[in-house]
Amino acid sequence: MTLPIPVTVLSGFLGAGKTTLLRYLLRAEHGLKIAVIENEFSETSIDTHLLGDEPVQVMTLANGCVCCTIHTDLTKALYLLLERLDNGTITFDRLVIECTGLADPAPVAQTFFIDEELRERYILDGIITLVDAANADTHLAQTIAQAQVGFADRLLLSKTDLVAADVVDALSARLTRINRRAPIRIAQQGEIDLAELLDVRGFNLNADLGGGLSLRPVVGTSADRISSLVLRTEKPLHIDRLSDFMNGLLETYGKQLLRYKGVLNIEGESRRLVFQGVLKLYGFDWDTEWGEDESRESVMVFIADELPEAHIRRSFEDMLDEIESEP
Repeated sequence: MTLPIPVTVLSGFLGAGKTTLLRYLLRAEHGLKIAVIENEFSETSIDTHLLGDEPVQVMTLANGCVCCTIHTDLTKALYLLLERLDNGTITFDRLVIECTGLADPAPVAQTFFIDEELRERYILDGIITLVDAANADTHLAQTIAQAQVGFADRLLLSKTDLVAADVVDALSARLTRINRRAPIRIAQQGEIDLAELLDVRGFNLNADLGGGLSLRPVVGTSADRISSLVLRTEKPLHIDRLSDFMNGLLETYGKQLLRYKGVLNIEGESRRLVFQGVLKLYGFDWDTEWGEDESRESVMVFIADELPEAHIRRSFEDMLDEIESEP
């Protein structure tokens, strides 16, 4: 059986450096055959001569990478690439999708949850968001830019050489308040270790909540609409009470919950239960067994637009009270 093709979604506001990063990715000596889907609204097209009247233009570069410029919806472009892959016209083993500067990453991510055939042929690896350190305050005044940060599995800061170190520190603290599960890295002139871009496994169901997840209290307040919340408990959770808790949240706030993930200790179960989702779409599975000397702690992280923190905390405490009161 052919393994699904890993997909990286590249997000970020206009001028943040997505195209510079893509150029580096396509020219780097990595031995990979990478297909890139970009659209005509990018700040600078990788190959401007590709733009034409056809809804999809595909061109194989000298190093075997593939550029695909779309004037149609993403689903059609994904199927066209598969068609050409299957008939041997092109070859690639990874896919990078560049969102426009004003794009919401949610519909892109949902494409790989909803369409059954695409779900079998592609696997969403991670959402990478570039943040322009020199213009972040201006960009983050817009909710869509905050949402791009909230959806990210990894945040890359560009143009840090143009601002003072304390500005970078303040920006990093702000980004952590918005998204506590995404590690923050520096991209210098579009160059970064490819390990920071590929095989992020942000959408894999596994017990790793991400090396950048901050469980410490975040200092300061923020007027940003997008923010994150981490819940922890050492009490074993009851699977039915947990289901009621999550279903209640999704029914009321599903459209606000951009990303969420949990690694959970379930009563009477030796294995971890892991789950994660985007908006109202989520998945869960049993993971590895807890170690004999390991602290069995449940950790859940939510990133949301106008995060209903008080409601989530109250519902979580109610769930724990119900579990404790059960015989």
